[in-house]
Amino acid sequence: MSKKSFAKLNDPVLPLPNLVKIHTDSYQWFITEGLTELFQEFSPIHDYSQKKFTLEFTGFSLDEPKHNEFSARAKNLTLDAQLKVKLKLTNKEIGQVKEQEIFLADFPVMTGRGTFIINGVERVVVPQLARSFGVQFNANLIKGKKYFSSKIIPSRGIWIEIETEPDGVIYARIDNKRKIPISSLFRIFGLKSNADIEKTFSKADTGLVSFIKKTLEKDSAKTMEESYVELYRRLRPGEPMDMLGFENSKTYIDGIFDKERYDLSRIGRYKLNNRLGKPTDNIKKEPKIITLEDVVGIVSKIIELNNNPLAQPDDIDHLGNRRIRCVGELLQQRLRANMAKMKRNIQDRMSTADPATLAPAQIVNNRTFMSAVRDFFLTNQLSQFMTQKNTLDEMEHLRRVTALGQGGLTRERAGFEVRDVHSSHYGRICPIQTPEGPNIGLVVHLAVYARLNEFGILETPYRKVAKGKVTNEVVYLNALDESNYNIAHSEAKYDQKTGEILEEEVEARVMSQPGLVAKSHIHFMDMTPNQAYSVATSMIPFLDHDDATRALMGSNMQKQGVPCILPEAPLVGTGMEERAARDVGRMALCENDGTVEYVDASKIIIKEGGLSRGASRKKREYNLATFLRSNALTAMHHRPIVNVGDKVKKGDVLADNYSSDGGRMALGQNILVAFLSWKGSNFEDAIILSERMVKEDKFTSVHLEEFSINIRDTKLGPEITTYDIPNVGEEKLKDLDEDGVVRIGAEVRADDILVGKISPKGEVELTPEERLLRSIFGERARDVKDTSLRLDHGKQGRVIGIKVFSRDMGDKLEPGVIKQVHVEIAKLRKISVGDKLAGRHGNKGVISKILPLEDMPYLKDGTPVDIILNPLGVASRMNIGQILETHLGWAAEKLGYHAITPGFHGATEDEIGEELKKAGLPEDGKVKLCDGRTGEFFDQKVTVGQIYMMKLDHMVEDKIHMRSIGPYSLITQQPLGGKSQGGGQRLGEMEVWALEGYGAAHTLQEMLTIKSDDITGRASAYNSIIRSERFKSPHLPASFHVLVSELRGLALDIDIKKSEARNPKHETN
Repeated sequence: MSKKSFAKLNDPVLPLPNLVKIHTDSYQWFITEGLTELFQEFSPIHDYSQKKFTLEFTGFSLDEPKHNEFSARAKNLTLDAQLKVKLKLTNKEIGQVKEQEIFLADFPVMTGRGTFIINGVERVVVPQLARSFGVQFNANLIKGKKYFSSKIIPSRGIWIEIETEPDGVIYARIDNKRKIPISSLFRIFGLKSNADIEKTFSKADTGLVSFIKKTLEKDSAKTMEESYVELYRRLRPGEPMDMLGFENSKTYIDGIFDKERYDLSRIGRYKLNNRLGKPTDNIKKEPKIITLEDVVGIVSKIIELNNNPLAQPDDIDHLGNRRIRCVGELLQQRLRANMAKMKRNIQDRMSTADPATLAPAQIVNNRTFMSAVRDFFLTNQLSQFMTQKNTLDEMEHLRRVTALGQGGLTRERAGFEVRDVHSSHYGRICPIQTPEGPNIGLVVHLAVYARLNEFGILETPYRKVAKGKVTNEVVYLNALDESNYNIAHSEAKYDQKTGEILEEEVEARVMSQPGLVAKSHIHFMDMTPNQAYSVATSMIPFLDHDDATRALMGSNMQKQGVPCILPEAPLVGTGMEERAARDVGRMALCENDGTVEYVDASKIIIKEGGLSRGASRKKREYNLATFLRSNALTAMHHRPIVNVGDKVKKGDVLADNYSSDGGRMALGQNILVAFLSWKGSNFEDAIILSERMVKEDKFTSVHLEEFSINIRDTKLGPEITTYDIPNVGEEKLKDLDEDGVVRIGAEVRADDILVGKISPKGEVELTPEERLLRSIFGERARDVKDTSLRLDHGKQGRVIGIKVFSRDMGDKLEPGVIKQVHVEIAKLRKISVGDKLAGRHGNKGVISKILPLEDMPYLKDGTPVDIILNPLGVASRMNIGQILETHLGWAAEKLGYHAITPGFHGATEDEIGEELKKAGLPEDGKVKLCDGRTGEFFDQKVTVGQIYMMKLDHMVEDKIHMRSIGPYSLITQQPLGGKSQGGGQRLGEMEVWALEGYGAAHTLQEMLTIKSDDITGRASAYNSIIRSERFKSPHLPASFHVLVSELRGLALDIDIKKSEARNPKHETN
C-alpha cells in the first residue's frame, strides 16, 4: 500500500538519532574507559607499612561471551563474558616482581538492543535523573529579606553548606553538623591571617553590610591552629579533651578533604567552574577536590547575591541542575565501593602473608567484586525486569528515566514541584508520557531528539538562525545555555530557498518563556514540532486535537497493546512507526545486498554479493524466533515477508516481528467504527463488537506460560519422574511418556499432570502383612508420595515445548536438585466480553456485547460496522483526534493508501474533507445507517470510518475467578480474598442487610453459620447430607469467638451461657 503524507513541513535537517543509543554508548564507555578509571583509581595498593609490597593493576581484558543470546535464554543462563585483570606484585624487600593474569568476574554483556540477559530473563538498567554534582545557590526568606546560601555537592565525600545569617555573619556547615564561621574554613584552606582574608575579599565585599568583617568579629578562633581545633570539636562532639590537640585535628580534617575520601568528579568540577564563571576548557587537568580558590569564589558569589535585591536562587528542578546517570556510571559507582573493600582485604593479606612465596592470585579475592556485579543486576532498584507486552513497550522501557532509586528520591518524599512539567524539559523530556499512579512525574521518558553530552546533561538540537535567515547548521544546547537565546518554533514561515523568515515578528521562547520577537533577534529555530515528545506520544495522530490527560493515557495504553496473530499497521500514522519498529532491534534486517535463496519459519538464507558473473557470493543465514516467550508471557515471533528469488538491499526488512507489519509498528487492527448509542449496551464507555472480529481472529493473541518442577535428592532417597503414579486414573496418564513428562502437542486443562513425580515417604513401623509384602516384592512395595507437577486452577492450553536440565548433562542446578523439567504451554485467546479495547487517543472501554453480524448496524451497501462506540465519550474527554482519525482513515481505506499525519503539522479539516470527497464519501464523514435488527434507517446521520483499536493486556481471562473449595483464614474461618490466594467472597454487611430486607431469616442464618465459619455446624451438615439426614441446628460461628476474644482483650469478661432446652422447631430440612 502506498503512503501519502499530509505533513506541512519538509523532512527535518537532522534525521532521528538511534533511539536506544543512550544505553549502548554508556556501556561502551564503561568497558573502554570506566573500568580503566576504576582500576587506576585503586592502583597501586601498598601494604600498611608501605615498605613490603606494592600491587598494581596493569590492564584488563573481556573475553568473548560464553553463550549467544538464544542459548542463554533457552538454558536460563546469563549472557556474560570473563573479565580478567593483569596484576603486578612488587616485593620491595627482595626486589622481586611477579606478574599474573587472574579471573575477576563473569561480567554481563549488553545485547545490541541495550538490554542484559540475566538467568535467562531480559533486564534493562533504567537511567537515573539525579541532582547534578557541583555547587547550588539557595535563598532563605527571613523577615522579608533574602539571605543566600550554597551547597557544594560532591560525587563522593562530605557536603559543605555555606549560609548567611540575618546578622551578616557567613557560616559553614560541614556534613550537617554544627556551623562554624567561614573564616575558620579559610584559615584551614590557607588564608592564615585576618588581614589576608580581608584583602582577598576587598573587591567583592563592598556592600552596605561588610559580611567578612562581621564574620571575623564573630569567629572565636584567630589562628590556623585554633581553627582546626574548633572545626574538629564541631565535627566530633563528645571527643575527650586529650584528643583535641592541633595534630589530631589537622590529620582528621585534612583526611576529610583528601582525594581518597573526597571527589568532586569531572562533572562537579565542570558545573562549579561554569557557575562561578571560571574557564571550563581544561577540566581534565584541574583538581577534583575543593580548593581555596573554589571556597573564595563561592563566598564572593554569596556576597554578590546578598547585595543584589533582584537576585534569584538556582532552580533545583531545572534540567540544567539535574543530570542523567546511565548504566555505565551506575555500575562504576557500585563497583567503586566494593573495590575499596577489596583493597582493605588485599592490605590485610599483605601484612600476614609469607613474602617469599606470595603471588598476586593469593592476595586478590574476587568474591567481593563478583557479588557487587551480581547484586547490581539482580537487586538494584534501577535494574528492572524488562516490560515486553509489545515492541513499543520495549522501546519506551529503554527510553525511560527515573528520579527514584539509590541516591534519588522516594515516592513519599517527592513533592509537587519535582513531579511537575518544567519549561527546561522542552525537547529533552516528554511533558505528556508519565505513569498515572504514585510515580507520576518521577518516571518520565526522553523526547525523540534528546541526547546526553559527556557530562550526562540532556541536550536538544536547534537550527541556527543568522540575521533573520534559517540555516541548515545544527547546534545542540543544554537547558542552561538555551535560556540565554531566543528560539522560534518550527512552524514559523520562511523562504525555502533563501531561508529568510517571512514574518517581521515571530512567536518564540525568550529566556524559556513565550514571547513575540523581531526576526533579527532570533538565534535558533526548533527542529520539528514533535521534538518535545516521546516516541509513543509522537505515534498519536492529531495529537494537537487531544486533551493532555487523554494523550497521556493514549501514550501509556499503546504500550499495553497485546500482539495479535496478524497485526495491521495503522491506516492513519504519524511517520514514527517505521523508525520505532526498526530501532528496537527485533526485526530481521538485511545486512548486505543479495538474493533470497531459502525461506521458512525458522530461517532465511540470503546469497550475498553483486549480480555480475564471477562475483563472490557468500551465503548468510538469518535465524528467526518462533514462539519465544516474552517477559509479559506474549509470543515473540518472526514472520518472513520475503519470497525465494526476491532481490534485497542492505537495511531491508526480511521478517516482521511480533508487533510490526511491513516494517512499521503494528499494535492493533484497523476496523470500521460507528459512533452511536445502541440500546444502552454501550453506556459509560462500554463497547459493542461485531462477531466478525472473533470469527476472523482479528484480535486473537497467543500467550505462553512456563511451568517448572525440581527433582531433588531428599534424605529419604531421590525423587523420580515416572509414568507410574499411585492412585491416578489412566485418563490422567494418557499424555505422559515413560519418563512421566507430558508430550508436545498435548491439550491440557486445569489439574492435568504435566510432569509425573513420586517422592519417598517417611518410614513407619511395618505391620506383619507389610513386612511379608516387602520380603516378596522387595523395594517396590515401599510407600511413595505423588508430588507431580499439575496445571494450575483456571488454566488450559497446548504443550509446545519441553526443556530438561540435568546434572548428568552438565547443567548448573541449585544444590540438592538432580533434574529440572520446564513445560511451556501456549494458549490462543480470542477476544471476548470483558476484554479491554483502546484507541491511541485515550479512548478506552470494555466490551459489553459481541453482536451477531446480522444485528450490527450497516451501511447502504450492506457493509456492517465492526465496532460501536458511544458518542458521549468524546465531547467531555476532549479527544477529538479520534474523530479526525476516523474520517481520514475511511478515506485512506477507500483510496488505498497509508496516511501520514504528524502531530501539530498534519492533515487539516479541509484536507480531510477533500480526501473524503475524492473517495466518494460525504464531506462531513456522516452517513445514514440501517439498524441490523429492524432494517430501518436510524433517525440521525452517524459518524462512520476506520479507527485503529488495540486489545490491551487487561483480559477477562486473567481476572475472572471462581471457587468451590479453597483455603480459609485461620482466625475468622472465612474464605481468603483474591484470585491469587484461591479465595472467595464472604457475606458482608450490605449482603446481610439485603437478606434482612426480604425477611429471609433462615436463609440468612444458614449463610452466616453452616455456609460460612461455623466449623462444627458445617462438618455436621456435610455428614447429614451424605447420610440423607435432617440438618441439626447451627452452632456459633468462629467470627463470634473472635469478637469474644477481642472483648476479653479490652478486659471485659464475657461468658457464653447455653440454653438448657433445645427447641425441636429449629431443626430444618
